[in-house]
Order: sequence, then structure tokens, then C-alpha cells
Amino acid sequence: MSKEVTVGTEPSDNSGKEYLVFILADQEYGIDILKVQEIRGYEAQSVTRIANVPPFIKGVTNLRGVIVPIVDLRIKFNLKDVSYDHQTVVVILNLESRVVGVVVDGVSDVLMLRKAQISDAPQFGSTILSTEYLTGIGTVDERMLILVDIEKLMTSEEMALVDSAVM
Repeated sequence: MSKEVTVGTEPSDNSGKEYLVFILADQEYGIDILKVQEIRGYEAQSVTRIANVPPFIKGVTNLRGVIVPIVDLRIKFNLKDVSYDHQTVVVILNLESRVVGVVVDGVSDVLMLRKAQISDAPQFGSTILSTEYLTGIGTVDERMLILVDIEKLMTSEEMALVDSAVM
């Protein structure tokens, strides 16, 4: 018995993208795995504070001869009760224009999401929540991931303050 195969009528649903899943205040977020250089434990003593920068910019660190700004995403996203423990990590990102470290509560895994598993980012209006850095909402079984355009977030006007303070 032969099966009839129709070619070209449905878009391929098999293409996907891998995301590093990290946790901020019990919510899971995903960023493009190709932007991740490494994951390190957070050591506050290795971060040098910089004067006159927003509170979410923890400072800079020297990573094998490269000065890397460290951004605490928990503070950037206005989360309450920011604390540092053995689970706190810095995700070192290799972005188009710079290397940046982001502090998160922890990293859970790497997931492959197909296009069918990603919904558009919800629009809340500018008074409640800015969604300009969100690429969508990913769903895997019962899990929901907020997908972040980390490149866009880390190249915002606020991050230019780091460049001017470090240079």
C-alpha cells in the first residue's frame, strides 16, 4: 500500500531554534543560544562598580582581558527581592557589538522550539509593560517561556551609558 505525499502545500513546521532557558523570580525566559558565550557563577567581589550608571548595571569585570559590563536582569525588569545565592549565575553574551554579562537567578536548560510553539508577544500598551524586547511566548508542554530579544535589549540607549562609563 502506497501513501500519497503532497509536496509544497503546507509550510514546514520542523524548523526550530534553540533557546537557553533562564529563571527570574520563578518565571522562565528564553534567549537565542547562539548569543551565549558561557555561563559563570556570580561573584560580587569580581565586579567593579561604576559611578553614575543605572542600578541594574552592577559594574564591569575583566574576563580574560576583555572588560565586560554586568547587567542584573532582575533589577532591569523591576523584580522584587533580588538576592544572590549559589544558584545566581552570569550568562556571558557575545552580541554583535559587545560582550555583556547578565545576572539571572539560574539557568534551567536548553530547549528547541519550533515555529508552531511560539506565539506573538502580547501587546499591553506602553503604560503597563514594554514589550519591545520580547520576541514571543514559547510553549513546551505546560511550560511558558518569555522569549527575549537579548540583542535589542542589550543595545538599548540605557546600555550606551555603560559604553561611555567604561571607555
